Amino acid sequence: MTFHIIRAADTQPQPWKNGMGTTREVARFPTDAGNDDFLWRVSVAEVNSAAPFSAFPGIDRQIVLLEGDGFTMTLDGAREHALVVPFEPFAFSGEARVEVTMAGGATRDFNLMIRRAWGHGEVRALAQEGSHEPDASCVLLYVARGTVTTIDGELQAGDAWLPDRSPFELAEGSVVLMALAQPN
Repeated sequence: MTFHIIRAADTQPQPWKNGMGTTREVARFPTDAGNDDFLWRVSVAEVNSAAPFSAFPGIDRQIVLLEGDGFTMTLDGAREHALVVPFEPFAFSGEARVEVTMAGGATRDFNLMIRRAWGHGEVRALAQEGSHEPDASCVLLYVARGTVTTIDGELQAGDAWLPDRSPFELAEGSVVLMALAQPN
């Protein structure tokens, strides 16, 4: 294992900020920051019930369904978004009060959080087989499905890579999520 690869098996479940679900933190920056002072954070949450999301004031969030039937998010009691299509990012404010209606059983989703005062970012899904170079603002590459070959080694589904500017190879049928973050 190299410093740049984060194996799925090395991420430990931890309770959501509100204690009503579990998540596995993949990475945060700075690495020694807490929940109140990270600049960006990536995690994979397990949504097993209609528990409300934790509030993260001052944070912009992007969520992506990884597996399962998904759920419908009701934001601030008014706006709804059905998170039911895998690998399609959805952006929302960390201040939003988010209630969930499950579409079926348990789901897993990818989350990017960025401190609004520091910067901005987004999640991009990439499914095109072949060689690619990370975007200059890519802080993390997450293998959502299949395999990816990097200069640091091969990644399986659930693994992540903290990229340099080296190219990576996406195998046939694979999907990666690129977490982009940059200062304002």
